[in-house]
Amino acid sequence: MQLFNFTIIKLTICLITGICIGYLVNVSLTVSFCITALILLLLAASYYISKKQFIKTIWFGFFSFLIMISLGILSVNLHNQKNFSKHYSNKFLQTEDSLNTISFRIREVLKSGNYYDKYIIDILKINDIEVNGKSLLNIKKDSLKPTLNIDDILITRAEFKSLIPPLNPDQFDYKSYLEKQHIYHQLFIKNQFLLRANSKIHTVFGMAAIIRKHINFQLKKYKFTTEELAIINALFLGQRQDISQEVFSNYANAGAIHILAVSGLHIGIILIILNFLFKPIEKLKNGYLFKTILLVSILWGFAIIAGLSASVTRAVTMFSIVAIAMHLKRPTNIYNTLAISMFVILLFKPLFLFDVGFQLSYLAVFAIVVIDPFLYNLWKPKNWFLNKYWHTLTITISAQFGIIPISLYYFHQFPSLFFISNLVIIPLLGFILGFGIFIILLASFNKLPQFLADSFGYIISTMNNFVEWISQQHTFLFQNISFNLLQVLASYVLTISIVRLFIKKNYIRLRFFLIGVLFFQISFIYTQYQSPKNEFIIFHKSRNSLIGNISNNKITVTHNFDSITSSKNNIITNYMIGNHINSIEKDTFKNIYMLNKKVVLVIDSLGLYNIKSLKPDYVYLRQSPKINLNRLIDSISPKQIIADGSNYKSYIQQWVAICEKRKLPFHHTSKKGAFIIKY
Repeated sequence: MQLFNFTIIKLTICLITGICIGYLVNVSLTVSFCITALILLLLAASYYISKKQFIKTIWFGFFSFLIMISLGILSVNLHNQKNFSKHYSNKFLQTEDSLNTISFRIREVLKSGNYYDKYIIDILKINDIEVNGKSLLNIKKDSLKPTLNIDDILITRAEFKSLIPPLNPDQFDYKSYLEKQHIYHQLFIKNQFLLRANSKIHTVFGMAAIIRKHINFQLKKYKFTTEELAIINALFLGQRQDISQEVFSNYANAGAIHILAVSGLHIGIILIILNFLFKPIEKLKNGYLFKTILLVSILWGFAIIAGLSASVTRAVTMFSIVAIAMHLKRPTNIYNTLAISMFVILLFKPLFLFDVGFQLSYLAVFAIVVIDPFLYNLWKPKNWFLNKYWHTLTITISAQFGIIPISLYYFHQFPSLFFISNLVIIPLLGFILGFGIFIILLASFNKLPQFLADSFGYIISTMNNFVEWISQQHTFLFQNISFNLLQVLASYVLTISIVRLFIKKNYIRLRFFLIGVLFFQISFIYTQYQSPKNEFIIFHKSRNSLIGNISNNKITVTHNFDSITSSKNNIITNYMIGNHINSIEKDTFKNIYMLNKKVVLVIDSLGLYNIKSLKPDYVYLRQSPKINLNRLIDSISPKQIIADGSNYKSYIQQWVAICEKRKLPFHHTSKKGAFIIKY
């Protein structure tokens, strides 16, 4: 089947191209709007001319694709509130880090950190001036104060803080992640400085939160454990904030993390259940129409309650199209359905394109559609039970072909026992979801018998225990796998070439396969060539010192961590994965590091240094040494001063002032990130 024969697929690819351009290139809203309007006029003119001509030209198709690219760019700009004058950053950006009276509404409750409860908020007013825009809110944890609810409106005096970029190489970029959600600043507040202005429900998200809160309140009456309630919230309400890190890691290591995200698998099962329950409506006059409206309404109602995440939005959009096609009694093509759902979602939520869950969902479904029929046809058991399990296995393997490269890129691990967890859980998931919906409905109306609640709790606990057992088979869990974007691209080229050759063997496809193999090999050779050869890195670690010396694909690490900090630290691991470094050694701190022709002088808490005739290029200050920095600069004339996260803030302020006065570069890792010396 030639995918590019479907017009909607071509248009969707053009829309994606436009979104990428709009995200990567700074095109103003006015320019993108004018370009779109101009291309639209040209499209209309080409359509009018083509109707008058006997021989068709390419211009109408050309402008159709061009308008989709332009719409992608325009969509990115329209969804970025910074492009509008009422965004708070356009009115108060010059007052960043100064106090403002801020009125805001709670938009979303995030998973709490170690020290702060976290929320996404909508800014309503600043100093009595109406504005808009989103921000991250961090409230210092206080066990005596209740957490805030969605749609609560509060007032505070606070200062906007810029989002912090990653301070170490290959660290997760939380700033970039938030900016893709159009969040550019954050607030840090204590509970006592919050004034509650209003708590009425204003949005559909607030209503959804009330429903979720009511369901949880009712379920707690039936003695579900904390872990059981967390899984129920994830499976049925799309809320994963309460899942413990241990349980989340178990599902990830067992290759069953998709079970916890409301996705196409869940929505498809729910649609089948609803379609069966509403079958009698078809007998009424216009029954198919009423049934379709009811199905689509329930699906979107469920999506809203589940928080309209990327995965649930994608799934509900796709199955809404399927439900409508069922009403029209027209055969649906899965490629068209996928493309239409992707087109609609990206038109209204363009930056969903960069959401990991969104990417994994579409890649998995597309791989299943393309690869599963051929794997399934390799063997067709006559036994019904065996046939179902064989088909489940082929679907699971097909999905892995689609997501392994990008999973390695994002998560750097491969759970090789994924097929066991999926073979056990997925066939039972329909029963679990159906039973769970029944349990939630009964509990919501106080009609749930305790024995049913106990039975469902036992099922959830058994599933958790099974997943935990799978995750503990560490021999079959491959972690810390280095995989970059070039290797992802090469992997997909190779996968596509293998599938094409498997479907139909000919010379052209064999040649494409060999090119894919060559590209795959080149990606690994190039990656190895690009890995750092000689680098000296002073990493940032709060209250500690950490340095790495890279030479010949080996990193020598020196730190002063205690055992707990050392066990939890992943700075070096992230760097090794990101730079394809295979070997690691440990060393103790030295007073002087000779890096080819560059010299680094290390001064620790003792404040002692004896350099004689040696003139260091860099002075590295750690553990708050009590030194006279002016005297040190006069005596050795360094090119730069570096201070890591182990120094007192008061000392840093003094050193910064001295270096500014002496016009000497000063690098503090807590502000500027890790310091890298290439030699």
